[in-house]
Amino acid sequence: MPEETMTPKERWLAVLQHEKPDRIPMDYWATGEATNKLMQHLGCENTQEMFERLHIDKVVSVGPKYIGPAPPPGEDIYGCRYQNVDYGTGVYSECVYHPLAEYETLDEIKRNYDRWPDPDWYDYSEIPNQIAGNEDYPIRGGGSEPFLIYKNLRGQEQAFMDLILHSEIVHFCLDKLFDLAYENTRRIYEQIPGKVMISYVAEDLGSQEGLLFSLEHIREFILPRMKRMMDLVHEAGAFVFHHSDGAVREIIPDMIEIGIDVLNPIQWRCKGMEREGLKRDFSDKLVFHGAMDNQYTLAFGSVEEVRQEALDNIRILGEGGGYILAPCHNIQAVSPPENIVAMYETGYENGWL
Repeated sequence: MPEETMTPKERWLAVLQHEKPDRIPMDYWATGEATNKLMQHLGCENTQEMFERLHIDKVVSVGPKYIGPAPPPGEDIYGCRYQNVDYGTGVYSECVYHPLAEYETLDEIKRNYDRWPDPDWYDYSEIPNQIAGNEDYPIRGGGSEPFLIYKNLRGQEQAFMDLILHSEIVHFCLDKLFDLAYENTRRIYEQIPGKVMISYVAEDLGSQEGLLFSLEHIREFILPRMKRMMDLVHEAGAFVFHHSDGAVREIIPDMIEIGIDVLNPIQWRCKGMEREGLKRDFSDKLVFHGAMDNQYTLAFGSVEEVRQEALDNIRILGEGGGYILAPCHNIQAVSPPENIVAMYETGYENGWL
């Protein structure tokens, strides 16, 4: 192997600036169950040892500590309630109570719901300590994903119906949620000026076959608020990391126009998300992150199939730079550790530029 000449931070920054790193950086996303299985497989005592063993260029996340009013037992700060659901291949916390589901008008919500969090309910003073000792790693902080919260508040089916039936409720709630995310992000930047490298401005806009929303609704409800957040990110000297699952090819030009820098997760088995086309049409404007398939390859494929996919991603998305190798969402507990090791070993052995 060639000798590494960059730290993970330098490697990420080179790719984000469309410059040449020593090798393709590799990121890690996984559920806690999958991480524990992988550490046990490798004989690692902690995640740092695992990252070093697999040459993963980890991202360090920072954020404030919640010090506001304690919510009732079993609820989050919005009043949503969750329960663990075992699907046989992993346990997930699912929202089972939606506190705004019963209301039919905006006036009812304004009269009866008072659980909107205040940014003063968070202590940001600990953030400088969170980056101490992590000077060689990229720092992630701030960002937004408010429609995800809105779906928990109203229930997923009602949330999508609201786009047509109750647009005034959607606008009101998204403004509340975006305002909190914006101020949260601004205060994070204020604590560690110039230190945050990436902020996640996310929203799941795609299904397996196409967009979950109409283009009209995305442009009305989502994009203007996202642009406000992206402008803040860029003003702070950070890069916009946009996460959206599924088949989102149709909306990518809009996302580029409002300011995304990184597109994740590249679910290339979804309609229209073929890697060759994305690289051909958007490589001069975007960095690609992910593309290691979780739906089949990592979960159910052979070690050889994993290796071949990693090689394909390096060849297609990594050509000329602009690619960070990673799973195309959290690695699940069903994925054999041997497949995960194969992904990172192949990426490290073949990612030198």
